[in-house]
Amino acid sequence: MAGSCDGSQSDQSSTFEPGIDNIYEAFICPLTKQVMQDPVTLENGQTFEREAIEKWFKECTQNGKPLLCPITSKQLSITDLSPSIALRDTIEEWRARNDCMKLDIARQSLYLGNAEANILSALKNVRDICRNMRLIKRRVRNPQLVRLVTDMLKSNSHEVRYKALQTLQVVVEEDEESKAIVAEGDTVRTIVKFLAKEPPKGREAAVSLLFELSKSELLCEKIGSIHGAILLLVGLTSSKSVNVSTVEKADLTLTNLERSEENVRQMASNGRLQPLLAKLLGGSPETKVSMASYLGELALNNDVKVVVANTVGSCLIDLMRSRDMRGAALGALNKISSFEGSAKVLIRTGLLPPLIKDLFYVGPNQLPIRLKEISATILANIVNIGYEFDKVCVGSHHQTLVSEDVVENLLLLISNTGPEIQGKLLEVLVGLTSCPNSVINVVSAIRNSGAIISLVQFVEVHDNDDLRLAAIKLLQNISPHMSEELANVLRGTVGQLRNLVAIVSESTTTITEDQAVAAGLLAELPERDWGLTQRLLGDGAFEKIISKIVLIRQGEIRGKRFERTFLEGLVKVLARITFALTKETQAVSFCRENNLASLFLDLLQSYSQDNIQMASAIALENLSLETKNLTMIPELPPPSYCVSIFSCLNKPPVVLGMCKIHQGICSLRDSFCLVEGQAVDKLVDLLDHENDKVVGPALAALSTLLEDGLEVENAVKLIVEADGLTPILNVLLENRTENLRIRAVWIVERILRVEDIARELGEEQNVTAALVDAFQNADFRTKQIAENALRHIDKIPNFSGIFIPPTMVK
Repeated sequence: MAGSCDGSQSDQSSTFEPGIDNIYEAFICPLTKQVMQDPVTLENGQTFEREAIEKWFKECTQNGKPLLCPITSKQLSITDLSPSIALRDTIEEWRARNDCMKLDIARQSLYLGNAEANILSALKNVRDICRNMRLIKRRVRNPQLVRLVTDMLKSNSHEVRYKALQTLQVVVEEDEESKAIVAEGDTVRTIVKFLAKEPPKGREAAVSLLFELSKSELLCEKIGSIHGAILLLVGLTSSKSVNVSTVEKADLTLTNLERSEENVRQMASNGRLQPLLAKLLGGSPETKVSMASYLGELALNNDVKVVVANTVGSCLIDLMRSRDMRGAALGALNKISSFEGSAKVLIRTGLLPPLIKDLFYVGPNQLPIRLKEISATILANIVNIGYEFDKVCVGSHHQTLVSEDVVENLLLLISNTGPEIQGKLLEVLVGLTSCPNSVINVVSAIRNSGAIISLVQFVEVHDNDDLRLAAIKLLQNISPHMSEELANVLRGTVGQLRNLVAIVSESTTTITEDQAVAAGLLAELPERDWGLTQRLLGDGAFEKIISKIVLIRQGEIRGKRFERTFLEGLVKVLARITFALTKETQAVSFCRENNLASLFLDLLQSYSQDNIQMASAIALENLSLETKNLTMIPELPPPSYCVSIFSCLNKPPVVLGMCKIHQGICSLRDSFCLVEGQAVDKLVDLLDHENDKVVGPALAALSTLLEDGLEVENAVKLIVEADGLTPILNVLLENRTENLRIRAVWIVERILRVEDIARELGEEQNVTAALVDAFQNADFRTKQIAENALRHIDKIPNFSGIFIPPTMVK
């Protein structure tokens, strides 16, 4: 048995120490008044503790005094110190005999039913004896005593438990046998429990004891195997409520426990990741594989992923090159590549070239399918961060990830692998096509390789939702650039278009991402493609879309994440039928039967959704253009006989319900009349919108009331009554976009045909300046319209026959 200092004063035997054997005066050092450990004799025969007399001589020298004997005060001629071996042996025999007797007394006192004072005294004696034994390099093997002290950890007294912990710390120091005895049964579990349950000083003593035990390599795994041990120790190292000594001992204990790989894994799971990273960097090949594999299983927060990428990213990339290690490396890279910050670190570290090489390589050492799937997942993770991949070299010939041959290889790999890899590679292409700088390159590769047909076929996949969703996302991203090709493929088949409609119209109470993306793809198809519209109409797609729109607006279908984009897509798809009104009476009938004009008018007031307002205004423009063809012109009765003789009696018959603009019987439902639907006010409200893409369609819809063949003056009065004149002029004056200027010049010219307004506006210099600017700088047709407008306000001479304003082509 050996002891170690626990931070308290050593209780050395003194002259007044109650001993079991008498303490002889010769045992006591005259200077220290304590039993000597290393007695030495001077020339005059006086005996002292070596350390004490050496200190006496040093003080004499420093004070310039002669070297005197501390007892006789006589000067010494020589200061040689002779070891008193016989006395030392006698003292040791006395001490050993005395210690054994004290230990016997301690054994008799260490039981839980004894008085607390007796137990504490016995524990103190055990500590003192162990320290003395350590000083004289002697041990007494006493397993029974160790077990008795260990039993004191079960005491109800905090003080007894605290002193028992301190005593055990002294007992086990540098003594493997004592450590093994302490580790028997549930003792280690009890000590670990004290880390959480004891008062601060007991917690500190428990940590100190665990530190001593952890010096034994055999006990490291046992300590780590105790449920919660490592978690509690890790918690203490970061705690601000415990003293510095406890924090340091907890940290040192964990450092000792790092000798076990299982402990290292547990530490990583509990937030102490550095030991695992250190072993990954400097361990044996087997250890590196083990640590990388576990790293791939850990749940890491985003900040930690960046730390891991910076610390071991390069190491993991190197491990990828080893056939036996690349599986573990890929698993870890998959874990840390899922955050933008860590993914950027991996890109800069050089992950992409070996990753692409492994994906594309075919040969004896090619990646197994399982690892190719992980590689594809890593690539998808990285691409989805939106990096400038057109500037990152991935091949030996300076290709980038968006180089045409690389994209074509990705497309080829998609066509020759299984669903899981296909889904991830499609996600890669989704990421690349989400970036404006790279979408054109991908579109070019798809177009040149003829891959559009195979990509569209994924829409029909029913047993892999992720694969289908990735395909639809990709098609939606490329649709602005390949809308005609997409339309041709969808028009030439039956399944894909119906599948898209089926996804959109799926009966759910929560809007899914699949539905939102499918609706977005359908919305991007060419709106004037009558063949597609006819197919959708024949399949009942528009009725299903109307039903979905109504259910969303009624709150019966919800989905905060995708509701906005889903509704926008639905409205845009529904609006496409209004582009077919001039081609097919079936489209007119459908709009009438479903009262689409009223629905779009309601949607016009979706104030927080610009795209819905824009699509609704466009649809209302298309519907309103058909009003003049659908207005019922009443048949007037022939004039009476008297009227035919006396023309002065001729008065035009009064027909009730006549539209002031279309001069016939109109309604919002049957003839799509904006006037009868009281839409003018709502359209005027949109003219102040900050989004030009909303203002333009609203202005265009109002323009349909000013077409040739209609009662333009009455239409102008309606617009003025709706306070629309000022916002229309503001659109002209602000000159926000060329398209808005063209529309504003056209509508202002129509308004200026009303003489009273022309007279009033002729005095407005800013209006004149805006028209002059259009006359000088706009396109040819707009110049002509601006010229005519300037004539209305007498800014240009009105020479007869010089100009007949053409109808504006919409």
